[in-house]
Amino acid sequence: MENRIDDYTKRQEEICRKNDNIAPRLYEEYGVNCGLRDENGNGVLTGLTNISRIVSSKVVDGKKIPCDGELWYRGYRVEELIRNLGEDEPGFEKIAYLLLMGEMPDEEQTKEFSAYIGQCRTLPTNFTRDVIMKAPTGDIMNSMTKSILTLASYDKNAKDTGVSNSLRQCIQLISEFPLLAVYGYNAYVHYEKGQSMFIHHPNPQLSTAENLLMMMRPDQKYTKTETKVLDTALILHMEHGGGNNSTFTTRVVTSSGSDTYSTMAAAMSSLKGPKHGGANIKVMEMMEDIKKHVGDYGDKDEVRAYLGKIVDKEAFDRKGLIYGMGHAVYSLSDPREIVLKKYVEKLAAEKGREEDFLLYRNIEELAPAIIGEKRHIFKGVSPNVDFYSGFVYDMLGIPQELYTAMFAVARIVGWSAHRIEELICTDRIIRPAYMSVMEEKSDLRLPE
Repeated sequence: MENRIDDYTKRQEEICRKNDNIAPRLYEEYGVNCGLRDENGNGVLTGLTNISRIVSSKVVDGKKIPCDGELWYRGYRVEELIRNLGEDEPGFEKIAYLLLMGEMPDEEQTKEFSAYIGQCRTLPTNFTRDVIMKAPTGDIMNSMTKSILTLASYDKNAKDTGVSNSLRQCIQLISEFPLLAVYGYNAYVHYEKGQSMFIHHPNPQLSTAENLLMMMRPDQKYTKTETKVLDTALILHMEHGGGNNSTFTTRVVTSSGSDTYSTMAAAMSSLKGPKHGGANIKVMEMMEDIKKHVGDYGDKDEVRAYLGKIVDKEAFDRKGLIYGMGHAVYSLSDPREIVLKKYVEKLAAEKGREEDFLLYRNIEELAPAIIGEKRHIFKGVSPNVDFYSGFVYDMLGIPQELYTAMFAVARIVGWSAHRIEELICTDRIIRPAYMSVMEEKSDLRLPE
């Protein structure tokens, strides 16, 4: 039966393609910006936000000139926020408070918020057994989305979209996301791969990064360096403006009056798309391919030659892309990559992965010139945060099935901040226009 359905839909695809075809020239003729991006690649303005800011260019003498990238959270540059954290101070909770509430917490507020996060980091009785362990899947994002929607059934005020109740729900989900991710993966490897399963309960006294590392490992052990690097990666992935696909989805669904659980499930569905949240997986796949074909990671000529083959569509996936290079907004540099790289070097030394780090550094140095030369790209190409994030997760022993889930564990904070801002500032459903180019038909006779 399943094969018959596949055969049927394959045949019907041709009909769909014929009738859904819209000539590309019509988009230009009617001034439609595909992907809500103008002809220069700039995002079409669809709203205002006070939560974050991305800077990739500056106006000098009336001309727009690319500059080193900047990422601001609530008026503070993200690298300054990370730099000002204590050496052993977990920053996830502190920066989450900043993004949600709009102001930097003092010591007492940080302790209170961290305690509240720890208190909320629990799931309803038997939820792990009855929900997460049922129909396990290697698609952890789908597993988490299912769990998010089911959590609504345990909330007596699930439909209340008031700011206070929505804030409560958001904080609870921020607290629960690490559990949904790790337990979802543990169920998958046990039931689908036949491995031993362990479920470690979270410790309310530990930070988000510490709990993640503890719950993922059979021996529950981790180092200070590992905690600091993961904590930093989570902070860097927390928020990235209102225009990225999943955050815009959060805004759109919130504007319809939908509840918090449905809103976050929609954002998850957006993030899991390979064009959005799965980029670091492609970087890791590419790096494994490069390692197989480059004998000496320190030989720049050998590395350059193979990168050239990738760009010429002669190697790896034949798509001509060096994954982790370039960004939709940044051109000269991605500030998140610059910050993360400093911690990657320290972790690589601790893990004995200096040779791998050398390969990453050489690719980072060589790839922009190769892409610019072969693709005639002159605006500038630089590594983005995904270039190193997969390497970080790999060194931390985090399986690839959890890479996008780790992104979600961080980005739920940004989604929550934008949901609250949308509820407070705007009471109007987001409804952009689509111009119909449909042909009117009068002949209702069926084709012979």
